[in-house]
Amino acid sequence: MEAIILAAGYSSRANSFKMTQPIEHKTVLEHTLSKFDGICTRVIVVAGFQADNIAKEIERMNWKDKYSFQIDVVMNADFSQGMFSSIQTGCKEVMAPYFFITPGDCPLVKKETVHLLSEKPGHVVIPSFNYKGGHPILLSGEVKQRILDTNPESNLRQVLSYYEKNYINVDDLGVIMDIDTPLDFQYAKKYYQQHFLNTY
Repeated sequence: MEAIILAAGYSSRANSFKMTQPIEHKTVLEHTLSKFDGICTRVIVVAGFQADNIAKEIERMNWKDKYSFQIDVVMNADFSQGMFSSIQTGCKEVMAPYFFITPGDCPLVKKETVHLLSEKPGHVVIPSFNYKGGHPILLSGEVKQRILDTNPESNLRQVLSYYEKNYINVDDLGVIMDIDTPLDFQYAKKYYQQHFLNTY
């Protein structure tokens, strides 16, 4: 099993490059990556805006000594076209029959949630909190091929409309939390201190 982390965006509403901002002892990007440890053999980080900083952050993590998965950073030269172009860039690299996709700014998902998703069958497995869908989502190789065959101007929602979705309701607010604004970031830090500190 593999994972795609989407980390190519501008962070335009965050007033800073959010992927390398710290939440306690890890950056946002490392928190997101770390949840796939012991579940995925490889994590593909799709970079675009500030790609050099993404590469430096991955190197700084000393991930080979900390995590069981391999990390590959790939560049989406067309990242300005939007998230679907980054999804397609990541899918070109996927070799496993099943893979996760998540934005890089969803760092507060519980590791138990990722384990639960990895055990569920289906072409599209989506976590939900109070019946609101979130991330990461688990997709099959068939969905990957449809993503690659789809017009780049489309979107993931359109691709997934062809498939039955297996929603897994979880007690994990993190699946619907992302970090778009400075206020989101302050809330994320407070949430982490309350729910994760001394746990991971």
